[in-house]
Amino acid sequence: MNFTLKQLRYVEAAGRLGSIAKAAVEVSISQSSITASIDALEASLDYALFVRTPAKGITPTSAGREALQLIRTYLNQTQQFQSELQSQGGDEAGLVRIACYATAAPTFLPPILKSITENFPGISVKVMEGNMMAVLDYLNNGEVDLVFTYDRHVPPAQDFEPLFHAPPYALISKSDPASQQPSITFDQLSKKPMIMLDLPYTRDYFLGLFRARGLEPDVAHSTRSSEIAQALVDGNFGYTILNIRPRSYSAKDSGFSAVPISDASNVPVFGIATLSNLRQPKNVRSFIKICTQLRDEGLFEKCIVPTPS
Repeated sequence: MNFTLKQLRYVEAAGRLGSIAKAAVEVSISQSSITASIDALEASLDYALFVRTPAKGITPTSAGREALQLIRTYLNQTQQFQSELQSQGGDEAGLVRIACYATAAPTFLPPILKSITENFPGISVKVMEGNMMAVLDYLNNGEVDLVFTYDRHVPPAQDFEPLFHAPPYALISKSDPASQQPSITFDQLSKKPMIMLDLPYTRDYFLGLFRARGLEPDVAHSTRSSEIAQALVDGNFGYTILNIRPRSYSAKDSGFSAVPISDASNVPVFGIATLSNLRQPKNVRSFIKICTQLRDEGLFEKCIVPTPS
């Protein structure tokens, strides 16, 4: 059975995207090259990987789904081997692929990347963003080496390195007198219009905070963008709940206040998830080490709004 890494990458991209045309754009190659790679691999395997429907794209067969998972695992191992080989000789080098929960990335990621650049100039970083469901899929599919997410969504097949506790807090317009309080409760918030950050897992988490106390929030607006949620709070359309402080937040200059929630409990932990039972390349281990050093130095305390004692 003869195939090349390029062919496998082309086939994996087509399967993941469900489209030969989209795969061609992603890997910057012609559609005919993608098709040829699929044809060659199917001929070598002697079974069909995809059902091809004109104008509707491609769908993996039952055997094709299993093959694609094996291909992703192999490509991930190959990437790790290349990084490990490149890092031999003393200096960490090579590409580290990371995925971040999008609403949190602007706050905590810049100091990490700055420290990586200063301490390991040979390491380059590719950043992907998404909701909590998407970033875990990136990791499981072998598209990234590690993800930044919350502990409560990490499955048993992944390891978790904690970085900081991230208690929920309310972002309240300064035109609301509650913004001047030292703290607020979920009962008080339930009587105000809420702007819901409506993302996979996130919506259920925020609703659960109220329902665990026998309360129901008054959801006036919902959005998938934390920036839009902040803009609506600034416009006095309601409050929103977040766990990580906006990077641009200033208690003095912002049109809203970050108010701790005094009865917050079962606080989630934000950190790094990696695949279990997998030896990471040297550059990935160095990346994680930088993150834990910054944690131990207390840098991530700037990312949160502490719950009152």
